[in-house]
Amino acid sequence: MAWFFSRGSKMTDNDPNWERSLISKLAQDALLEQRRRRRWGIFFKLLTFLYVTFLLLILVDWSSKADFTGGKKHTAMVELSGIIAPGADASAEKITSSLEAAFKDKNTQGVILRINSPGGSPVQAQTIYDEMRRLRKKYPDIPLYAVVEDICASGGYFVAVGAERIYVAKASIIGSIGVLMNGFGFTGLMDKLGIERRLITAGEHKGMLDPFSPLQDNDKEYIERLMKDIHQQFISVVREGRGKRLKETPDMFSGLIWTGDKSVELGLADGFGTLDSVARDVIKAEDIVDYTQKEGFAEKVAKRFGASMASTLAEYAVRALPVMR
Repeated sequence: MAWFFSRGSKMTDNDPNWERSLISKLAQDALLEQRRRRRWGIFFKLLTFLYVTFLLLILVDWSSKADFTGGKKHTAMVELSGIIAPGADASAEKITSSLEAAFKDKNTQGVILRINSPGGSPVQAQTIYDEMRRLRKKYPDIPLYAVVEDICASGGYFVAVGAERIYVAKASIIGSIGVLMNGFGFTGLMDKLGIERRLITAGEHKGMLDPFSPLQDNDKEYIERLMKDIHQQFISVVREGRGKRLKETPDMFSGLIWTGDKSVELGLADGFGTLDSVARDVIKAEDIVDYTQKEGFAEKVAKRFGASMASTLAEYAVRALPVMR
């Protein structure tokens, strides 16, 4: 009696190890078949995912670019929410692009920048402020107002003063006109643990912010001067933006915060109002259109499925490689 296997191999019942060889061969064939099924399964899943994504991009992305103003006169709204930082929803790139689009629309009667931010990067805030001033000069017939919700502090207020007027709620938090740089020092802990810090630099002050090295007095003085320079820039912007409306007090630029009620009294804000009330009663165009630059559908898909997609592709690539055995 003879036994034939795939790939032309042959085994006879005269072989004393034929049972073990048979089982081994059957197991190898089953494993190869399982790997083939997995590879094809991954391939078809990937193909289905790409097909569905393509359809959704066609249906969603194109429809989102349709004209949503309907040719009506309206109030344009741009939302600045969260930390002002590069890559964030409140980045200078996104906010300035949104403001530009809002002003360009021929049906825009006025623009409202709705702010709910604790602050962030001074550079990003300065960029947004400068763009607001530029757009106000370029489109003198379109007013630009800031409407504060819960908080408008530090860099958030830096941006707000670029508007023609600032409207707040009585319980809004306003102010924090100051600059800070923080960190931690671990030198005491390292001494207790017997850990030695070895830092080699080229440049006398290159390691001045290293948390594992002692803070030198001259480094501290330099950082304080740096902070004072940026603080003075902040103060100058507030004075420029608010003008004679500002009722300066000794602690106005100390980093303190005030309620919206107090901010109106100090001239940090102009009055009380919400997005709807300012659109309706001040701009006289109660229809509000949101020009805030949102994440595109493709970006959302990339962020949500990017990691799993990369993992799937990697797995497929690995499984497609020859198996060494």
